[in-house]
Amino acid sequence: MSAPPKAPGPAPEPAAVATIRDLLSYRIHRLANALSRGAALRYRQEFGVSLMEWRILALLGGFAPLTLRDLARESGLDKAQASRAVKALVERGLVERAPGSTDAREVALRLSAEGARVQEGLMRAAREREAAFRAALPEGSLAMLEEAIRLLTAEARRQAALVDQGPREPG
Repeated sequence: MSAPPKAPGPAPEPAAVATIRDLLSYRIHRLANALSRGAALRYRQEFGVSLMEWRILALLGGFAPLTLRDLARESGLDKAQASRAVKALVERGLVERAPGSTDAREVALRLSAEGARVQEGLMRAAREREAAFRAALPEGSLAMLEEAIRLLTAEARRQAALVDQGPREPG
């Protein structure tokens, strides 16, 4: 029989990290999954799009035209995932392809008129969710959360850069 989940509470000190459930990165990952799950269910039910498709529509709605490479980078998807999602959106008439403005081999992606209509509804739903999340935070904690996200993002990038540099030779 497995142990019951721990009740949420303050993060343990690093020396007190006994299991994966105590790791800050794991707890943030679980939060991100919960946020994504709720969004995915709502966007699928109300608009018939997956979370991946929603991200692509939202990015194209705000920043089109985008190439597939730019769209993959901005959405955090690998190029193959982004390509499959874009193909499905093109087939449904929500996204249009056009020759790139600087390189004829590249394809510029943008929303169709129907895609823009769906994207507007998706953004309305996203703003409603955002307002609910912000309202759930006690006064003054949003600024602290924003700063914590900024600091953790910078540290995560710093650590990733160290790994990208490869192992160091012993001195």
